Amino acid sequence: MLLEEQRFLHEDLERLEQGIADRIGDEPKHIRDRLARDHQIAQFLDRISSQSAKLLSIYRDADGSRSREIQQIGSGDPMEEFYKQLADIKGFHARYPNEPVENLERAYRPKKGPDAESQPSIVDTMFTGEEAFGRFFDLHACHELYLNLPNAKRLSYLQYLDSFDNFAPGAGGLKRSEKMTDQYFKYVGQLALDLETFMRKTRPLENVDKVIADFDKEFDAAWEKDEIADWKKEEPNGKSATGAKQTSTAEAVWCEDCEREFKNENVYKGHLSGKKHIRAAAERAQRLQGASEDGGGASNGTSKGVTSTHRLKERAIAEREFRVKRLASAMSTERSDTRVNVERKQGMTERERQQELENLFNATTATSQPKDAEDGEDNDDEDKIYNPLKLPLAWDGKPIPFWLYKLHGLGVEFPCEICGNFVYMGRRAFDKHFNEARHIYGLKCLGITNTSLFRDITGIDEALRLWEKIQKDKRKDKVDDGSVVQMEDAEGNVMPEKVYYDLQKQGLL
Repeated sequence: MLLEEQRFLHEDLERLEQGIADRIGDEPKHIRDRLARDHQIAQFLDRISSQSAKLLSIYRDADGSRSREIQQIGSGDPMEEFYKQLADIKGFHARYPNEPVENLERAYRPKKGPDAESQPSIVDTMFTGEEAFGRFFDLHACHELYLNLPNAKRLSYLQYLDSFDNFAPGAGGLKRSEKMTDQYFKYVGQLALDLETFMRKTRPLENVDKVIADFDKEFDAAWEKDEIADWKKEEPNGKSATGAKQTSTAEAVWCEDCEREFKNENVYKGHLSGKKHIRAAAERAQRLQGASEDGGGASNGTSKGVTSTHRLKERAIAEREFRVKRLASAMSTERSDTRVNVERKQGMTERERQQELENLFNATTATSQPKDAEDGEDNDDEDKIYNPLKLPLAWDGKPIPFWLYKLHGLGVEFPCEICGNFVYMGRRAFDKHFNEARHIYGLKCLGITNTSLFRDITGIDEALRLWEKIQKDKRKDKVDDGSVVQMEDAEGNVMPEKVYYDLQKQGLL
């Protein structure tokens, strides 16, 4: 019955396409419903792929069974063949009388009303309460793993959200020698896995496997060129293959053993006799010696370019750190929203937290009731949100509380002439817009390049006057050619030429 299976697959593909079209045409308001719709569409796409593969194998007809079935139907008495297949179908149903019949039209139709209530949503058990259906990160477990690392900085959860993808030694990260432990490898691997899982859950229609493959390809290219920061190849003489690390100032000195920056050379020389530096130097020398021995043994073996075991472990850790950085940059919006949400919750009382949880539970459990045609107008009136004060809408589509509106000062208007007289509602949005592209582009149109000095300046005339004053001060601060020439008086005092002639005119020399 290959022809019947072929017909069924064609029908299944058409029903799946129609089901996807019905769901794309509907745009739910709640993020939970949107995620459930996207996950359903992703499941339908996977089924389309598998069913298409089956259909393609039938058309290829590798064993010739489809050709034999067509030839069998076309030759001989068609009615005899028809009744023969009919008898086979009746015999099948006689053996299995309770076999259910699959209704494809009903299976792929969007569920509404009581049908939607009877079936649990896909995303109900997919997210934790902290993630709020994919709006925020939940990195508490990774934060606990980070705090348990030896020699790690004691960061709060809010500080950790800002720096979990910064693995430099001075920014909360560990030193290179301290990262070569199984505990750190487990931490960075868990962090990368949590971020990747979060992306798969919140973006079901994206090809996350291709994104991760691109990240790995980019890492492989950078690793071959030795361009991964903080993981550059070290020479046996104790220096990096790409040179010394760039310091913050010209007088600063970088210690390769301690992986720290010192303000000047005197402080650097003073710490050389300390116990920490001696221990760090001994550990680094032992590590470099082991790496050179592994490299020498590999060169004497079958392959001359075999990478040492130590370098392979460094590559595995660096690969996970690189993936964490790329995933964090790809989900920067969720990261900033998580930080704002944590700050907001820290300023709430216990009663407000409980009320928020109740509202969230009621919003997720409430389902749309079936609408009758005769009272459709009444239902439309009930769906309208009562918002006479024109308050901003929250994430659930409802107006925010009035006390929150007053607390953040969202009723205060802040116009900015540089941004084309754009009006920002609230002090927070106003302060944030100085680093946004609109304001920076407006300053560049006025010929202003150093935008960091023009914070809280919104008028065009005021900005131009300040820029002109800055340019005048710069021209005054420029060293005059006359002050470069040094003069010496009879007593051996050295002074600039301008000062020398002024004192000579006054008769003081």
